[in-house]
Formats: sequence, C-alpha cells, structure tokens
Amino acid sequence: MKTTVFFFLLACAVTAKAQNAAPVNFTADQDHQNMMKQLGIKTLRNGPSGDESAPNHANYDEALANPYPDLPDALTLKNGKKVTTAEMWWKQRRPEIVEDMEREVYGRIPANVPKVTWTVKVTDKERVGFFPVIAKQLIGHVDNSAYPLINVNIEMTLVVPANAKGPVPVLMMFGRSALPAPAQPSPADVEKVNTALKELLVKEHPELKTIFEQYPAYNPIPEQSPFGPGGFQVAKGDPPTATQLIANGWGYVLIDPSSIQADNGEGLTKGIIGLVNKGQPRKPEDWGALRAWSWGAARALDYLETETSVDAKHVGIEGVSRYGKAALVTLAFEPRFAMGLIGSSGEGGAKLHRRNFGEAVESLTGGEYYWMAGNFMKYGASEATFGAKTAKDIPVDAHELIALCAPRFTFISYGIPEQGDAKWLDQQGSYMATVAAGSVFKLLGAKDIGVSNDYKTEKMPPVNTGLLDGELAWRQHDGGHTDAPNVKYFIAWANKLMHYGKEGGK
Repeated sequence: MKTTVFFFLLACAVTAKAQNAAPVNFTADQDHQNMMKQLGIKTLRNGPSGDESAPNHANYDEALANPYPDLPDALTLKNGKKVTTAEMWWKQRRPEIVEDMEREVYGRIPANVPKVTWTVKVTDKERVGFFPVIAKQLIGHVDNSAYPLINVNIEMTLVVPANAKGPVPVLMMFGRSALPAPAQPSPADVEKVNTALKELLVKEHPELKTIFEQYPAYNPIPEQSPFGPGGFQVAKGDPPTATQLIANGWGYVLIDPSSIQADNGEGLTKGIIGLVNKGQPRKPEDWGALRAWSWGAARALDYLETETSVDAKHVGIEGVSRYGKAALVTLAFEPRFAMGLIGSSGEGGAKLHRRNFGEAVESLTGGEYYWMAGNFMKYGASEATFGAKTAKDIPVDAHELIALCAPRFTFISYGIPEQGDAKWLDQQGSYMATVAAGSVFKLLGAKDIGVSNDYKTEKMPPVNTGLLDGELAWRQHDGGHTDAPNVKYFIAWANKLMHYGKEGGK
C-alpha cells in the first residue's frame, strides 16, 4: 500500500514539474538548427535572392523554370490505379494526399489540442460606410490548464449587416481584429464627459486652469464625425473590402493570426504550437504556423456556427501573401469552409513546388521554415544522413492542395509585377497548379476554370480576364500585392454559385 502511494505521489510530482517547466527560449536560428539535427541534415541549399543583381538571384527565365515538368497525378493512386469515381477520390485518393501533405509539408494538428471557449467582449452598433452593422469583438481562450505558463487568446471581430432579412454569408479574413467604427456618445454626452474631465484635470494640475480659460472652446475629446474618425471621404476606385461585403449583404470576420501563433521561428515554443508541446521544440511531423493559423480559423468557424445572424454553411476564408497560403491550407483541410479567396499566395500556397521561378522550396526550408512542418526541410537538403533531396522528391504539389478544396468554391487571385505583385510569387506556376487541379473538380461534378487540364501547354489568360464560370476560378488583376481589385468579382462569383441576393438570405 505504501509503495502504491509512493508511486502515485511521484507521478503527481513529475506531472507538476512538467506543467511548471518554463518554455524553451530558442532563437529562430537555434530552433532551425535543432530541427536540422533531428532530421539528420548537415547542410541546406541557400534559397534564391529576390535581388535580381545578386549572384544567387532567383530564376525568371521560363526556359529554365520547369526542371521537374511532371507533376504527381492527383487522380492516380499510389498503387498506380486510376481514380475514376468520386467515391474513389473521397475514400482512397484524397486520404493519400492529405497524409502526404500533413507528414511532409504542413504538419499535423495534434489530437490533443485543447478546447477553445469564446467570449464576446463588445457588441456595438456601428457603420461600415453608410451601412448600419452589428459588430462584435470576441476572444477565444484556449484551455491552458495542462500548461498554465502559455496563454493563447484568439482575437476576432465579427461584423454583419444590421438590416439583413436572414442569416448572411461571411468572409473570414486573416488580419488585425478591430471594430470598424466604434459608436461614439452623443454630442450632449461628450460635452458632459469633457466638463468632468476638465474639472479633474484642473484639480490634479491647477496650472491647466489658465490654459482652459485661454481656450474656452477647446475640448480634450473632440466630437466625432458620424462617418467615423476620418469623416466623409469620396474614395477613388473600389470601396474597401469590408464595405463591399456589407453592401452586398455579407458579413465579415477579422481574425488575428498573431494571436494564434507568432509569425517567426522563435515563437514555435509559444502560441498554440508551444502550448500543445508544453513549451518544448517541435518534432518533424508537428504543425507549422500555416497549419496553426488554419486551426484558429476553424475554431472561429466553431463560434460562427452558433451565431444566428451567420449562414454557417456559407463561410469563406481569405488572405493575401503568407495569409493567402494560410487561407488555401484552411480551405483544403477544413471542409466546413464553403469557399476561399486566395490572394498572391506563392510558394507554400498555389505555386508549384517543382517550378524553378522566383520563390523556391529552399526559401521555406531556410528563412520561413516555421510556416511548414519540420519534415519539409528535407527537400532543401544538400547533405544529410538520407542524402540530398529536391522539390522533385516531395510526394505532393500545389495542384493537389488546390484539389483538396474541391468541389467547394476556390478563387485563385494574383496581381501583376509592374504594380508590386512580384515575379517572385510565380503567377504562371500558380496558374499551372490551378489548371492541373481542375480534373478533380470535374470528377466531383463541379466546373473548373474552363480550359484543358494540360498544365504544360495552357497559357495564362490576359490580365483582367476572369475565368469565373466554375467552382474553381482564376483572375489576375492589374493591381499590386493585394486581392482588393478582385473582391467585387469574388462576391459576384460566389453569389451566383450560392444563388444569393444582397438583401440577405437566399
């Protein structure tokens, strides 16, 4: 009996020690080196430079862009059998692709990720442009009782039209969580606040009495314009994305990725990844930041499914650049998202890994390694216990990531290099991936972008020419590193597919 009690107390002590052990504080370089050691990598190839005058500048010559021209066939099983039915896709081929993507590219979401509890901090009646809205700021607290030394609180804002006749579709966007235009007190109430504030200031600092007497019309809190802090302004070009969404009867969500997982390597022992690992470094198959951000978006969708103002069956995900990568990963792995607007996502997003054009696999095995699973670093190795590996050795590619979104609405968006959507992103390689993914959409009874699925021969359409007739869509606008010029096309395209009217409801 005494022995049993002893071992029970010992187990409790070990558990308590694990709970109280401080997180490992690696620098990004130390964390990177730790993963290289785990994988048996001695040296990695350097990624290309974005500076075209540098000796190791990225390739922008199409003649050299396809050293590995043959992509894995999205519709061929590992045993060589062709996928000819939707059932074969769902039960056999899709699980194969998901397994490879998780193990080798983006990492696995652990089975023991703690529960998230959502709390509404603020509910406010506001305006987006001229349109009345209901705005809520929320915090999603991740249960950290198993490791109290790390706190994760997901920050999110939900905005819906105040006068909708029913539940509305919502576009979730990666970005800072902020209310659109916090409601202000009436002029009479502002005057009361100013009077009281002046009295308190003079009581605390008597020398201010002379200043207030010299400027009797001055108020510490100025009266706000009814159109928000900037007043009424006539904007050039399209209205802001939020205004376009609300004007068309949609709602939107802003979810802050940094509140889920830091956008750097030193943060991997903190945030949600660090919380689950109890402050210890990752293992090779553990998730990276892209997958962590996508997990956070899925938890936000959990909350939206409880909101009567939201049509939870028609929630989309949006992001640009690194958040475009995260949006595509979210849409691919979380089937409850109905649609996605994937902006300028580049390597790790819609761009083919096997392309040698601009950003490369080596870019993400070096500086931005933390976006990906540790295992992804193997494909940038020049010397390792397993030999050398290149992009050709990755068992999957970007066209299959896009294919995982099928048959849901998937809009791939880019701008042009002349306006700042750099060649580095490889618009052509992303178009090739979109073309190749189309065969899966068609197998599942959806429409693709309306061209053949021969990614080796199909040419990108002219700028500002949308291929928007199917559930898979492509449009390259004439702007820069943003998806804003494509938002109006995205809304019209999604509304048509959903049979949705801007008054709210179907």
